[in-house]
Amino acid sequence: MSKQYLQTHTITNAQPTDVFALAVTPTQVLSASGSSSIKVFATKGQVINADLAEDENPYPLVQILEKAHALGCHHLCASIDGRTAASVGFAGEVKVWESGPEDGIWKEKGTILVEDKKAGERWALALSENGRYLACTTHDGRINVYDTTTLADGSADQVSRFETKGSIGTAIDISPNGEMTASGHQNGAIYIFNNGASRLTHSLSGLIKAVRSVKFSPANKYLAAAGDARIISLYDTQSGEQIANFTGHGSWIMSLDWNWSGELLLSGGYDGKVKVWSIERRECVATQTESDKCLWAVKWLPRTAAARNEMFVTAGAARTLAFYREASGT
Repeated sequence: MSKQYLQTHTITNAQPTDVFALAVTPTQVLSASGSSSIKVFATKGQVINADLAEDENPYPLVQILEKAHALGCHHLCASIDGRTAASVGFAGEVKVWESGPEDGIWKEKGTILVEDKKAGERWALALSENGRYLACTTHDGRINVYDTTTLADGSADQVSRFETKGSIGTAIDISPNGEMTASGHQNGAIYIFNNGASRLTHSLSGLIKAVRSVKFSPANKYLAAAGDARIISLYDTQSGEQIANFTGHGSWIMSLDWNWSGELLLSGGYDGKVKVWSIERRECVATQTESDKCLWAVKWLPRTAAARNEMFVTAGAARTLAFYREASGT
């Protein structure tokens, strides 16, 4: 049985350039682009600055983090609890942000500066559930893990380093339970590391081209990976076995995200299409053709009691944020 999703709202010119990354918290969507500022949109009735809000806009702009990254930002992530975010600029610097518990206003907690002035020293980012640990990929295949509570004077304590075979790390994720870190690489390699033991547990096969996204399922059971091979591969995290392949995108797959229950997987591609996949049925159950421009990022929105139907947001080269809701009865 297929599903139907309706586009309910579009924020045009959400950023002045391509929107490269999205991060979602229980109440907000953060967006980053080739411009220097990160923009924050509310998803649950929050209005911080009335001068930024628009009439009849269900997702008002509530904050602009001015001059966050001078050369623009290519990756952005948020902790599951919504209290911490991290962003990395094209110059390689990483910024960690904290959200106020009462007002939701983001403030810079600190910056981790580039080591040895290598622009690719840090590329993809992931935060642990409570935001304490930040994992970053590098140009030479290393995965560095920092303790964000130790941020000071442009650095933070490095608590782990995972080594791979040297290909640039293009994607990373930390499992919801904090026990695993997964990385995807330019050469198609995918690795799963045990965080407690600081060791490699699985070197995964299946993708022979650049990996653009790796995502653990909410219950930590599966890892989904996708990229330039135009295939989504699904792995069992305990055995490392590849248990499914999903095909259907006509070009590179740029972004993946699991819904709250782990029953559905969202994918966005360079072909401008966003697809919803049923894990149980191992098939695509919905396709939205947004445009002929690349979708750089797709994210499910947190489920709420007031809006039980699934919702997601997309962003990309069109510089817009597009919001979708599952049609009733599907």
